[in-house]
Amino acid sequence: MEVLHKIALGGGCHWCTEAVFQSLKGVRKVEQGFVAANRPNDTFSEAVIVHFDENHISSKDLIAIHLHTHESTSNHSMRAKYRSAVYVFQEREIEEIAQILVELQDEFDKKLLTDVFLFSAFKASDKMFQSYYYSNKEKPFCKRYIAPKLQLILEKFSEHVSEKVQI
Repeated sequence: MEVLHKIALGGGCHWCTEAVFQSLKGVRKVEQGFVAANRPNDTFSEAVIVHFDENHISSKDLIAIHLHTHESTSNHSMRAKYRSAVYVFQEREIEEIAQILVELQDEFDKKLLTDVFLFSAFKASDKMFQSYYYSNKEKPFCKRYIAPKLQLILEKFSEHVSEKVQI
């Protein structure tokens, strides 16, 4: 029996983030758009909402993949637009996700700058940008930015990658 959960993930470009999570086993749906938390983090930033079957992939695995596929340790100038964050839908999940981030810190040389927020709002991207990679694989942006992320998950997280992944 499927046990569906959802988590929102923000990092780099949501076209990239969407493609990564669309490529995983156990992920049933990825909504691409803009997510906000409560004040003071209530400005919208690029993110995805991932609907997943916890019998096939855990939230910890999703977060690990997320951290490795965007600049989760870089304090770059675009942090407002590309906030490195995990958005949860229930307050009780904040502590659990914060603990997962502590556990995953050992996989990185630099300090993770990823925050955990309670989800507040979502605005979907325009339909023409949804499923961007799988509709536009040959475009230069996809080849330059998204394909390397998919190659990384094939190499580092192969047990979670769907057979439908095409680079």
